[in-house]
Amino acid sequence: MAIESLLLAGLGGALIGLLLTLFGGGGSVLATPWLIYVVGLTDTHAAIGTSAAAVAVNAATGLAAQARAGRVKWPCAITFGIAGLAGSLVGAHFAKQVDGQALLTWFAFAMIAIALSMLLPKKSAGDPSVRLTPPMVLKLAPIGLLAGLAAGFFGIGGGFLIAPGLMASTGMTLANASASSLVSVSLFGGATSLSYAASGQLVWPLFGALVVGGAGGTLAALPLAKMLESRVALARAIFALMVIAVAVFILLH
Repeated sequence: MAIESLLLAGLGGALIGLLLTLFGGGGSVLATPWLIYVVGLTDTHAAIGTSAAAVAVNAATGLAAQARAGRVKWPCAITFGIAGLAGSLVGAHFAKQVDGQALLTWFAFAMIAIALSMLLPKKSAGDPSVRLTPPMVLKLAPIGLLAGLAAGFFGIGGGFLIAPGLMASTGMTLANASASSLVSVSLFGGATSLSYAASGQLVWPLFGALVVGGAGGTLAALPLAKMLESRVALARAIFALMVIAVAVFILLH
């Protein structure tokens, strides 16, 4: 593995870590295009598997911080995650059967969907003391399964589906849903990457570079996050438009 490729992957990881910390879900969707168009990884499946592994690590790191802050609704998060875990394995299996170029085209459409979801106004109202009930399980499980399918097929964390799904199923707040979604993002990304690794489609040196770069980007974003607090909606909209631009680039190439 050329040192230039590792440095470029590390730079991409730093950018993604920065964006994730500043804007939340959606940033990790840039990992696969970065590996393909900047780093020069020619195998679409390997790019998806490698980025999924990095997403899982980043999400697990974020989950640890959110758990310490007491924001994770564990029973709801685990129920959603277990249902979605099966979906992510099925999604990854089907994705590996799809031609790389066709998969990249579908991935671009997923990017546009994620960007549009980021432009929607966020409602933070909800019940901060929500508790898991049997009727909730009947809502959480099927939505979790669908979110896992999408996450596994596209090799993304799926946070743009998970947080709204948790809110719709349980009535929890946006803060609780964002924190709790990291359980599923970690599980889905881990399962997807393991599936690709078992097929020999995970590039470990690039994965390591993405993770190390992501840690640096997260640290660099912390002081910037305070500066952007008053302009977060505008900054998030600009970022969403950037994701759409990258998706259009993919569709035209």
